[in-house]
Amino acid sequence: MLTHRNLVANVIQQYEYFQDVLTPGEDRVLTVIPLFHVYGMTSCMNLSLYTGAMSILLPRFDLEEVLQIIRDVQPTSFPGVPTMYIALNSHPKLSEYQVDSIKICNSGSAPMPQEVLRSFEKQTGATILEGYGLSETSPTTHCNPFFGTRKLGSVGIGVPGTDYKIVDLAEGTKELAPGEIGEVLIKGPQVMKGYWNMPEETAQTLQDGWLSTGDIAYMDEDGYLFIVDRKKDLIIASGYNVYPREVEEVLYGHPAIEEAVVVGVPDSYRGETVKAVVVLKEGASCKEEELIAYCRKNMAAYKIPRIIEFRDELPKTSVGKILRRKIREESQNK
Repeated sequence: MLTHRNLVANVIQQYEYFQDVLTPGEDRVLTVIPLFHVYGMTSCMNLSLYTGAMSILLPRFDLEEVLQIIRDVQPTSFPGVPTMYIALNSHPKLSEYQVDSIKICNSGSAPMPQEVLRSFEKQTGATILEGYGLSETSPTTHCNPFFGTRKLGSVGIGVPGTDYKIVDLAEGTKELAPGEIGEVLIKGPQVMKGYWNMPEETAQTLQDGWLSTGDIAYMDEDGYLFIVDRKKDLIIASGYNVYPREVEEVLYGHPAIEEAVVVGVPDSYRGETVKAVVVLKEGASCKEEELIAYCRKNMAAYKIPRIIEFRDELPKTSVGKILRRKIREESQNK
């Protein structure tokens, strides 16, 4: 349950955080994120209303339509998800659409592969600011700053009024030091009131105003947050912890890979084993043994995918987020 206060607070938090790069009354926001999703509602619709920005509404992400809008309307801001930037990266004539009007791209909802970020920024001149949030937090809690230090691989620092800490995974009560991996807890005016008609779940998730996010992360000495993975996505192979995001980051570095997702599947010997499901770039070719050999050069042996599945496309939500759970279920049922 998000109250009006939660939603208004998060709009103000975002404005205060980005005010030095926003131009009230003049900005043009390319709104492709569905407005029924809290990301689209707050970061696109509500923030545009608050700042007097033009909101360019598109019903869905269609690559050609998005490029035509960029060329014709010249948006200054493009909130999105990684799969959208991946699609734009792969367009052979991206530079012909005057994409340099875009100053800032806020990326959320899923981890941003660093290779994708670098390629997009090189081709467009825009700055991608990876952030973090949840439906339970209206949604934004963190983002990399536009001015100042931006740390690749990090989701940044807390937006104004946001407290956060890392606690141990075993009990969730001990606050950890910088660099130690644990669960992220968040407190702030954007944190939900609770889950509708679910008092037990609310009590488990909210304790003394602190929201248990279910995300594994660490914080550096400067307060920058680095998301490692979701607790429920952790793969335990032969007793070793394998974080899918780490493996995916390596896979995205391969020149033939367009999209990648890593899941754990049952294994009679290892308990779980690592499986990668990948989509190749148009016109690219890559064999399973080639990809495994590439992984062997770039990660520890226990993290290397034992199974590689090639697909034409990956299932996604209406926002464009890859449906890891669906892929995991499909893989486990094979």
